[in-house]
Parts: sequence; structure tokens; C-alpha cells
Amino acid sequence: LAHCQRTCFIFIFIFFYFLFFYFFFYVPVLEHVYGPRLGEAGVFGRSSALKRVAGVLAPPEGRAQSACQANTSFGDPPAGPWLALIARGGCTFTQKIRVAVGKGASGVIIYNFPGTGSQVFPMSHQAFEGVVVLMIGNLKGVEMLHLIQKGVRVTVLVDVGRRHIIWMNHYFVSFAIVTTATLAYFIFYHIWRLWVARIQSRRRQRLTTHLKQAFGQLQLRVLKEGDAELGASGDSCVVCFELYKPDDTVRILTCKHLFHKDCIDPWILAHGTCPMCKCDILKALGVQVDVEDGAESLQVLMSSELSAALSPGAEGTRTDLGACSMTDPTLEDFVVCSLHERCSPSVFSMQPHWVSPFFSWFIVVNLKLD
Repeated sequence: LAHCQRTCFIFIFIFFYFLFFYFFFYVPVLEHVYGPRLGEAGVFGRSSALKRVAGVLAPPEGRAQSACQANTSFGDPPAGPWLALIARGGCTFTQKIRVAVGKGASGVIIYNFPGTGSQVFPMSHQAFEGVVVLMIGNLKGVEMLHLIQKGVRVTVLVDVGRRHIIWMNHYFVSFAIVTTATLAYFIFYHIWRLWVARIQSRRRQRLTTHLKQAFGQLQLRVLKEGDAELGASGDSCVVCFELYKPDDTVRILTCKHLFHKDCIDPWILAHGTCPMCKCDILKALGVQVDVEDGAESLQVLMSSELSAALSPGAEGTRTDLGACSMTDPTLEDFVVCSLHERCSPSVFSMQPHWVSPFFSWFIVVNLKLD
């Protein structure tokens, strides 16, 4: 359930992120590059009057379209408002605007150099009160010039649209790239953590099943009066160093050595070998342990179900085996234990692990039993 909640949160975040990206970046860029659907996108000059203006379009007469000379003629001015169509180059923007305004133009449209396509930029020029100054792309400017030269009367309408701020676009592109990369990293990290957790869970379940079967092969025996282990020369458990007593439950290993059941089970999980002859008990029982990279020791997760299966009647046994059950951790205590690193019988660590899309939390608790 927690994984589903985190996954839903991530998809909702992605949805709103791309919604924000579309409306605040993608749509304005389309409008800037391709222009409005019914017209051509232009950029006002930095000192231009920002207002709506309409009128007949008039280019300079003659072959020179730069309008750099004071005697430049725009033909017979129409009765109403008109706008000058001037090519970029030859002189400053301010000089071109001054010539057109001197001839009575209500606005000045300057189209960019040949070969620049639809590229535009905000021009720097001197302010002229009430005069609209804007730049359009070369393609649209040349197209309108050819229409006028063919005798077509061209009327233009200049309206104030979205303000084009280059630095904002640049910063927003950088922000979008960094944010997208970060979001992609966390998504892939989350997927990777889920995959690793699933693999580890399957490995633990498989190993737990093998351990159940393996421990089921080891013989259990309850000591009674008259057994050789209880005589005057009887042995003691080498794990807890206590003498065997009647009704003690012992486990007999494959090497025929026996120990208190509650002592030897955690020992085998911790060391995998017999305390006396160092026989590899787990290997003898057919338990195969896969260790990734050969460096990390595999951590075996012993569930309460396995503990109950391996320790029937454990509560009653611990009452009789006071020394063993109080000085050594039982199967319930060995929640996490290494099969390749020696663990102290009096120290164990518990490491619960939660998978998070942003962080991995590790809690290690060390407990010492008196």
C-alpha cells in the first residue's frame, strides 16, 4: 500500500509538472517562433510606444530600402495614418525612425537582414513620442514589399501581445532542464529501489524455505535420566558452557555433535559451522547461499513463522535452560545475521529497511544481553 501511494504521488507530480511546462513555456515559445495564427509575430523596440496602431504600409521609393537619407521619399502619403516599411542595415535604427517620422509616419516596421528567416530581437533606439517601432522577420517583410511593388494596397494592424523577455526564456530553459533531469533521476531511483527490494524479498523467502527444510533434517532429542551425556563424566554445551540436565532439548548436527537446541540454532545461523569441529553444517544440509559481488555477506531474514517452526515449545525449554536462554540470543533475537561474518553471541543488530523514492532509511539497533 505504501508503494502504491508513493507511485501515485510521483505520477501526480509529473502530470502537474508537465502541465506547468506546457502552458508557461511550450505555448509561449510556439507563439514566439511561429507567431499568432492570424498574423506575424514581431518585437517592439525597447523605446517604442506600446499601443495599437493601424494604417497603410509604405516602403521607401527606389532600390534602396534602408531609409538612411533625409531626402528619402515614401511616395504620396495616404490621407489617413500610415506606417513605413524599412529594411535593416545601412545606418542606425534611430536614424531610420527619424527619417520616417519626419515624413509623417505613425509607426515604423523594420524587417531583418536577408537570410535570417523569421528571427527578430528588441531594437535599441531613441524614443519618439507616440511612435510605434517594431521589428519583423525578413521573410514577412520581403513578402509585403513584393505585394506593394505589384500595386497591392497593404494595410497592417499592430497590436500589443505577449511581452518577449529573452533572459526569462533562457533562465526558464535552464530551470526546466535541471528539474527534468532531477525528476528523472528520482523516478529511476525509485524504480530501482523497488526492484532491489523485490529481489531481496524473493531471495529471503527462498532462503527461509531452504533453512526450514535444512533444520528439519537435524535430529532433535530430549535427554533423560541414564543418558551418557548426564553421567558424572558427561559433556557440557560448548556454546553456553552449562552441563546437560534431564529434559534438556538438544540438536544433533550432521557431524554427530550435540548442543542445546536454543544455543546451537542461533550459532549455526551466525557461523554456519559446528562450534567443535568447524564442519560446514549449512553446506552439508544443502543450503546454497548466493553472495553478490563476493564482498557483501548475505543477510538472512528469519521470520517469526520460521522461528516457531524451528522452536516448538520454546517457552517451556527456556525455563529449564536458564543459562542458555539468558546469555545467548535465540532465533527470535537473530532477526538479521551474517552467514560469512562471525557474530558475537551477545550482540546482534536489527536493521529494518523502508524504500522511499527520495531517501533510504537505515536504522541499526545494537543490543547487548547481560
